Amino acid sequence: MNKIIKLLTIPALLLMMAGCSQDTLEDINVNKNNPVDVPSKLIITDVMTKTAFSITGSDLAFYASVYVEHNVGIYNQMYNAEIRSGEPSLATTYNNSWGSIYETLYNLKIIINKTSEGGSEDKNVHTLGIAQVLTAYNLAILTDLMGDVPYSEALQPGVIYQPKLDKQEDLYKEVFRLLDEGIANLKKETIVAGLGGQDFIYKGSAAKWTQFAYGLKARYTARLAFRNGGKWDDVLAFANQSFASAAEEAKFVYDGSSTNSPFYTFFIDRDYFGASTSLHNKLIERNDPRDDVFFVPYPGQDDVNFAPNGTPSQQQTFYGISGIMSKTSPTYLLSYHEIEFLKAEAYARQGGASANAEAALKKGIEAAFAKVGIEMDSTYYADEVLPRFTTDAVKEVMVQKYLSFFESEAVEAYNDIRRLKAMGNDFIKLDNPNNSTKFPQRYSYGADDVTTNLNILEAYGNGSYVYTEKVWWAGGSR
Repeated sequence: MNKIIKLLTIPALLLMMAGCSQDTLEDINVNKNNPVDVPSKLIITDVMTKTAFSITGSDLAFYASVYVEHNVGIYNQMYNAEIRSGEPSLATTYNNSWGSIYETLYNLKIIINKTSEGGSEDKNVHTLGIAQVLTAYNLAILTDLMGDVPYSEALQPGVIYQPKLDKQEDLYKEVFRLLDEGIANLKKETIVAGLGGQDFIYKGSAAKWTQFAYGLKARYTARLAFRNGGKWDDVLAFANQSFASAAEEAKFVYDGSSTNSPFYTFFIDRDYFGASTSLHNKLIERNDPRDDVFFVPYPGQDDVNFAPNGTPSQQQTFYGISGIMSKTSPTYLLSYHEIEFLKAEAYARQGGASANAEAALKKGIEAAFAKVGIEMDSTYYADEVLPRFTTDAVKEVMVQKYLSFFESEAVEAYNDIRRLKAMGNDFIKLDNPNNSTKFPQRYSYGADDVTTNLNILEAYGNGSYVYTEKVWWAGGSR
């Protein structure tokens, strides 16, 4: 009987297969849970999330906060970074961020190809514009921190295995090209529906993305001041087309349940930071009320124990911690207070303590206070800010900007410090004694490419270049 059943089953199966179309057979071999072609609106959501959490707000900012003395590294990797032992020069230190940036740039390239002329979504010009702006943003982060990096030959897996390094000067030309093209595309009319809820930053608003792009042009034009002689009129022209209030700034907001902010997550998972004596002293020196907001005692301690920069004890649960860190603290891609400080610097460099410079400075400080939930009082402004501003307008602007960046905007504070030093403006006093010979001038390349790309390996050497080789816009050659 079993033999009869088998004989009957085989012809029946053959008949069933004969009745299947070629399309049906191909569908059977497709894994529906692993699509090879994804709409750009879904890819860009992942890009925004990764840009905010994994790139802007995570390891790169953690290490920058140590280098600019917003925080003190008091344990493990952050302690090593604090005492300049290993971490600043090791290829493994920033490897996760290095990989995240290149993965993000690759995904943005897919979106740009899809939404450009001849692509499968070539009518989707606003998504194209957003992708170009985000590409410029991520590329700038990469080269600002690492200097010369692969780009023109990169992002071609299976085609070019060892891409060459591009010069930072050329990469900055690409950054501005992407921003200009992004702005042009965002201003075009489109018949394609906006990103809406797929856009976690601006809900698909082309106008706000355009403001963000102009703000980035202001930031990067100021960044090149040592090299371009200071195009401060351009900085003002771009900044004036950017944010008019904090409601428009580019930031990624966490809900505190399904998503938590990077600095809060880092504290819960690692607890590697202590309250900075250096930053505390700067606030005390000017009777800045933010001192009581920035730092709180470690849970269970009665007082805020400040960690000495460069020489802390390697211990947890003792030193004070950030008072503005929370589950929902946003990651800022570009803040409104930064735009106002860019204006204030531009005006001050052109005309000293002018009325325009003061007006922008005041708006920047007010927004910086609001960022941490307090209102700037008139006594602080009149007694502490104005006298310093009148004496040295540019210095006061830059010190206030530095204070405003605590703590999630530490990468921009790090970029400013390096730019200012190149311009001969040593405005931000850093107390870590290790800086006499070991201030990190840049971040090291990622280990994944140091071990596989001979071009990267040659540039990396033994890693000690991070202390001696400035990036191009800060006066270096690479």
